[in-house]
Amino acid sequence: MRYTLWILCCLFIFSCSQPDGTTDTKSTEDHNTDLENFKWHTESFADIKMIRYQTPGFDKLNANQKKLVYFLTQAGLAGRDIMWDQNYRHNLTIRRGIEKIIQDYKGDRKSTDWNNFMVYTKRMMFSSGIHHHYSNDKFNPDFSKEYFTSLLKGSGAKLSDEVLNVIFNPEIDAKKINFDPSKDLVQGSAVNFYSPNITEADVDAYNKANFKNANPDKPLAHGLNSKLVKAKDGKVTEQVYSANGLYGAAIKEIIKWLEKATTVAENEPQKKALELLIKYYQTGDLNVWDQYNIAWCQATEGDIDYINSFIEVYQDPKGYKGSYESIVQIKDFDASARMAVVAENAQWFEDNSPTMKLHKKDTVVGVSYKVVAVAGEAGDASPSTPIGVNLPNSNWIRAEYGSKSVSLGNIILAYSNADGPGLLGEFSHDDEEKALAKKYGKLSGKMHTALHEVVGHASGQLEKDVATPKETLKNYASPLEEARADLVGLYFIFDQKLVDLGLMESTDVGKAQYDSYIKNGLMLQLRRIEPGKNIEQAHMRNRQLVANWVFQKGKKDNVIEKVVRDGKTYLNITDYDKLRELFGKLLFEIQRIKSQGDYEAGKALIEEYGVIVDKEIHAEVLKRSEKLNIPPYGGFINPKLVPLTNDAGEITDIKVTYPDDFMGQMLDYAKAYSFLPNYN
Repeated sequence: MRYTLWILCCLFIFSCSQPDGTTDTKSTEDHNTDLENFKWHTESFADIKMIRYQTPGFDKLNANQKKLVYFLTQAGLAGRDIMWDQNYRHNLTIRRGIEKIIQDYKGDRKSTDWNNFMVYTKRMMFSSGIHHHYSNDKFNPDFSKEYFTSLLKGSGAKLSDEVLNVIFNPEIDAKKINFDPSKDLVQGSAVNFYSPNITEADVDAYNKANFKNANPDKPLAHGLNSKLVKAKDGKVTEQVYSANGLYGAAIKEIIKWLEKATTVAENEPQKKALELLIKYYQTGDLNVWDQYNIAWCQATEGDIDYINSFIEVYQDPKGYKGSYESIVQIKDFDASARMAVVAENAQWFEDNSPTMKLHKKDTVVGVSYKVVAVAGEAGDASPSTPIGVNLPNSNWIRAEYGSKSVSLGNIILAYSNADGPGLLGEFSHDDEEKALAKKYGKLSGKMHTALHEVVGHASGQLEKDVATPKETLKNYASPLEEARADLVGLYFIFDQKLVDLGLMESTDVGKAQYDSYIKNGLMLQLRRIEPGKNIEQAHMRNRQLVANWVFQKGKKDNVIEKVVRDGKTYLNITDYDKLRELFGKLLFEIQRIKSQGDYEAGKALIEEYGVIVDKEIHAEVLKRSEKLNIPPYGGFINPKLVPLTNDAGEITDIKVTYPDDFMGQMLDYAKAYSFLPNYN
C-alpha cells in the first residue's frame, strides 16, 4: 500500500539529514555546498516536471553496505522491462522502435514535428508506456502518421501496421484501466494482465474455480504474479512469472543481482529474506511469497532495506495482479527515531479509533516506521513514485507479524524544493490560512503521512468469515482502503495525544492539514483531470470522496463554507472540531464497509462523492493554475551508482552521480537493462 505524491506535496518536507554537496562535482564524497545550490528541477514537458533527488547518508555507509545498495538497485533495474509489458502488450515494441529513431535518424531534429515527437517520447518514457501514468488515457500524438512513418524509414526502424494503428487510432485500447462498473472491466482495459480476448466473466469464472485456500484464515495472494490467457478453444490458463516462466529472462537477471546481495547482507534475517525472495522468483510459488513477506517483516535491523517484486494491485481493474516495482532505501536515523513514537503507540490509536469495537484489533502487532532516503527506484515506482509505503499487503501477515512503513524523505524533500509557493498563495482563503501553512505545513504533511501508513493501513479487522476486500469490494477496494487510511490520519492529527507525545507543539498542525486536504480534495487535484472527464484514479477518488463527503454533510452547520471573492472560489473551514467529528463518522462507515464486505455501500460512497467532477470548479481551477506554470505531475531522475574496481576487478567502492538528462537516463537504461523479447 502506498501514499502517493499529490498536488500539495510541496508542503510535505520531512526532517531528513542533509548531505554535503555541490552540483558541479557529482560525487557524494566531494559535495561541499548546501541544498540551495543543488539543481532540483531539470525540465518540464506536457504536464510533467522532472526532478533530481540526493541520497543523504550514502557516503557514511561502509563498503559492504554500499555494495548491498548497488546490487539491490541493479536487481530493481533488471526488471524494468516487466513493467512496460505489464502496462500494455505493445509497449516494448513501440519503445524499441522509438529508441532506434532517436539513435539513428539523420533528418531534421529541429522542426516542430520533431519537438512534438520528443514530447510524446518523453511522456511515454515517463509512464512506461503509451498510456498516461495517472489518468490511464492513451497519448494522442501531436504529429501525423505520415511524419512518424518517415522517421521509421529514416532510421531503419520497423513497426507493423497493427502497432501503427494502435499509436494513431484513438479508439484502439484508449484506456489502460477501466473502472466503470457498467462496462466490462477487463475488456475495457488495455493493461496486459489479461490476453485481449478475455472477458471479466472469464476472469471471475477462473478465479472462482482455481483460487482455493487450504487455510481460509491465511489466504494466498492468488493471481498476484501471473497473466491470464485464453486459447482459441476458450480454455483460460495462468502464466506465472518466474525464472522459467513468463518474464523469465528478466527475472533471471534480477536473481543474479539478488544473489550478489546475499553475500553482503547486513545480518542473517536480512539474508534469509533475500534468499526467500530468490526462491520465489525461481518458482513463482505464492506459499514462498508469504514466507518471504514474513521473513522480510522480521528483518528489522540494519541500515538498508528494499522493496522488490510484484506488489501493488492498483493497475489491475480486478485488483489481483501485482505490478513490478523496486525501491532501495537507506535509513534516515534521526527522523526515524522521532517518528517511531507513532508506531510505538499504534495500540492507543486503535483503541481510540471512532470505529465499531468489533472492527478493532485487540492487538496491533509489529508496526515499524522509518524515514528513509531512496537510493534507486524502478518499475511501478519510477519515474513517478510514492512518498510512503506500507507493506506487506496481506491482511493475515500484517495481523500476525506486523508490517513495515516507510516515508521516502529525500523524495519529498526534492519534490518540495522543485516548486515554489504559488499554489498556496493562489488558493488559500486568507492570511491566517497561509500563516498556518507556512508555520506547520511541512510538519502536518509529515504527520499525516505517518499516521496514514503506520496507523491507518495497520488498523481495523474484518468480521469473521468475511472474504478479503478485493473479493468483496472488488474495483472499489483500493480507493476505499486509501480513504480509510487517510481518515485515520485526519482524525488523529487533530488530537491532543500527538502534542502529549511530543510529536507536535500544537493541534494547529491539524488545522494546517485540514486546510490543505480540503483544498486538494475539492479543488487542486482537479488540475490532473482533463476537461469533461471524471475521476478514475484510486487515490484521487479517495481524496475527493473524503473531502466532498464532509463538505456535503457539514453544509447544515456551514462547517466548510465556499467563499467567492473577485470571481474566485475559496474554501474556508469554520469549525475544525466539527470537521473532525465528520471525519470520524466517515471513518466509522468505511471501516464498517470493509469489515463487513458491503459492496453496495462502498460503491454508493465512491460513485456519489468520489467520481463526479464539478465542471465549473474544474474550469476555474485550470484557469487560475495556468498562469502559475507548475505542472501537476512530477517524477524523478535516479542517481547513478558507479562501481569502482581494483586491478582484479573487485568492487572497492561505489560512487554516486546525479544525472540531469531524463531522456539520457532512459536511453542508458534501454541499453543496459533490456532483457525481454517483444511479446506481441
